[in-house]
Amino acid sequence: MAVLEIEINDHIALVRLNRPEARNALNPELIVALADCWERLKDDDSVRVAVLTGAAGSTFCAGGDLARFIPLLTGARQPEDEWDHAVMADPGLTARATLRDFDLGKPVIVAANGHAIAGGFEMLLASDLRVVAAGARLGVSEVRLGILPGMGGTARLARQVSPALATEMLLTGNPISADAALAAGLINYVVAADKVVDVAMELAATLAANPPLAVQAARRVTRQSLDLSEADAIALEAEALAFLAMTEDAVEGPRAFMEKRAPVFKGR
Repeated sequence: MAVLEIEINDHIALVRLNRPEARNALNPELIVALADCWERLKDDDSVRVAVLTGAAGSTFCAGGDLARFIPLLTGARQPEDEWDHAVMADPGLTARATLRDFDLGKPVIVAANGHAIAGGFEMLLASDLRVVAAGARLGVSEVRLGILPGMGGTARLARQVSPALATEMLLTGNPISADAALAAGLINYVVAADKVVDVAMELAATLAANPPLAVQAARRVTRQSLDLSEADAIALEAEALAFLAMTEDAVEGPRAFMEKRAPVFKGR
């Protein structure tokens, strides 16, 4: 059984963590598979949006596997197979797998069909849109294990919620409910667990139907503007707009609207 399943249809890649017996925890094999997946999707121009979810009926992702990955990280366990050796040989592999140091360049939607803890929560923080199951818990529990979030949790959480909430979550390791995350503006939707993927795919279809260069530019400018002054952010926006104005899709969009037909966007 593959630890990661990938389906690509209509410009959307559905990526499913498939270790339900281990709450979809990140073991070395899954880390290697995820890192390879993101690299391939980044280079695939036919893919406009990625949706990341977990095996049905399980936790979305419980973070690093406490039996296989964390002991390897701390040196309590020596490498035993090709996956272990791959992770140890390339320290950046885990960061790419969890999107800490890797930008897909196109929207990522997390469909958290269950709890998102530690590394699972950090992948959610790295995404662009989040649909979460009612009753799910979200948090960074690493401090309870004598470590801290190493996949972007400390860097991203305080940028996405209030400093008070971020500090409490990071220092206590206590998770928050999906409803609390929604109230804090951290996620987009809370729906029944069996509807999470459906809602995420509907969002993905909306994004995929839009001109891809415009979507990618809007995403890039929004992300990069967070650390810029207002003047610099406006300059970045103007630069992106000037580029988009010269594309074929920018001609096609208004033309299709005037002709009362569906636009055909080509990403150029």
